[in-house]
Amino acid sequence: MAEITAGLVKELREMTGLGMMECKKALQETGGDIGKAEEFLRIRSGAKASKAASRIAAEGVIGVYVSEDGKLGALVEVNCETDFVARNEDFLAFSGGLAKVVAQENPADPAALAGLSIDGAGIEAKRQALVQKIGENISIRRFQRLAAKGKLAQYVHGSKIGVLVDYEGPEEAGKDVAMHIAFAKPRYLRKDDVPAEAAAKEREILVARANESGKPAEIVAKMIEGGINKFLGEISLLGQPFVKDDKQTVEKMLAARKARLHGYAFFVVGEGIEKKPPPDFAAEVASMAR
Repeated sequence: MAEITAGLVKELREMTGLGMMECKKALQETGGDIGKAEEFLRIRSGAKASKAASRIAAEGVIGVYVSEDGKLGALVEVNCETDFVARNEDFLAFSGGLAKVVAQENPADPAALAGLSIDGAGIEAKRQALVQKIGENISIRRFQRLAAKGKLAQYVHGSKIGVLVDYEGPEEAGKDVAMHIAFAKPRYLRKDDVPAEAAAKEREILVARANESGKPAEIVAKMIEGGINKFLGEISLLGQPFVKDDKQTVEKMLAARKARLHGYAFFVVGEGIEKKPPPDFAAEVASMAR
């Protein structure tokens, strides 16, 4: 059995939003397996899905570009070591320039992008020069290019979240959907886009939770179906309550404005990257003294 440390309990608490004692007990019940402990808590306590994927764990910015005709756009995540550098004008200009190159040149991956040029200067050479000038490591992590079927709307939240939306209809509708995506971070466009295995896994959890309720079979069946529909709605854009009016879904908001959504893309700086905690110098000194 894995050692149940305070750090492990804290990690599970951040994933589920539940109390320390509940998380500690769940880890004890599952032999210290954090994945099983999270599932255990979701069944017993109704905890929401892991929040780990939305944690911002690295510094940097999202560079965004949309062509003048609104037909072509790109998002680029560029990372650095500190938030101070993420506000540097040269760093911001470099990130925006990269997004324009991605949109216009359509490189295959970050390595291919590094081999291209911005305003006649090699991108890799510019990156290295920026590292020398700023004194921090700078890396091009990922990018996404979007060629619109309709037209593109963009939204950037504090340079940390970048959104592009491919839509048809009033300009305000596109902007509102982009802002909603930055807030709600939907994983899929429609309910039908959710992978079957993800829905099946959620159903297993709902079945286990419903069976523990002790309610009649017909009530249990309704609980399960209601739960799976709610789950699918929460993670798909069109089924989510609209951020400006939660009495209607995004789909109904678009229909009311005679607008149509073709697709979207969004990046959150540092999503999925674990940042190491700062060193505990006092503990290190104490350890050396011992």
